[in-house]
Amino acid sequence: MQVDKPAAAPVSGVPVGSGASWSSGLFDCFDDFGLCCLTWWCPCVTFGRVAEMVDMGATSCGDSGAMYALLATVTGCQWIYTYPYRGKMRGQYGLADEPCGDCCVHFCCERCALCQEYRELTHRGYHPSLGWQLNMERRAAATAPPAVHYMAR
Repeated sequence: MQVDKPAAAPVSGVPVGSGASWSSGLFDCFDDFGLCCLTWWCPCVTFGRVAEMVDMGATSCGDSGAMYALLATVTGCQWIYTYPYRGKMRGQYGLADEPCGDCCVHFCCERCALCQEYRELTHRGYHPSLGWQLNMERRAAATAPPAVHYMAR
């Protein structure tokens, strides 16, 4: 079943504005200790989840995570692959380009950037660990009118 991809509007009703602040700081990694540990040891998983959500299901978590792992292993320059997703996310939600440019953030503090991006998606009502499809199904179920049941005589 194919779910239509909605415009890049926030799920939780958080307003989208030009130059809006991120919901958490770049160095607030320990706000979600589990995410911090996952990203420290397996950044490919965190990136894959972020990429799937930012691409609205056009790419899979597995494919993005595998590409990240391959680039990290072979070149050590995986940040070249990850920083455009930060820019895409900023464009979707009107987020400020802070504390510096996307490329610089991912080059200098990639794991912190991945955590911040994941937390931003969570703040906006997504559950990146579930994937795009399940997030859209949950959203549709939450906005569907309640079923009316009639009793038979």
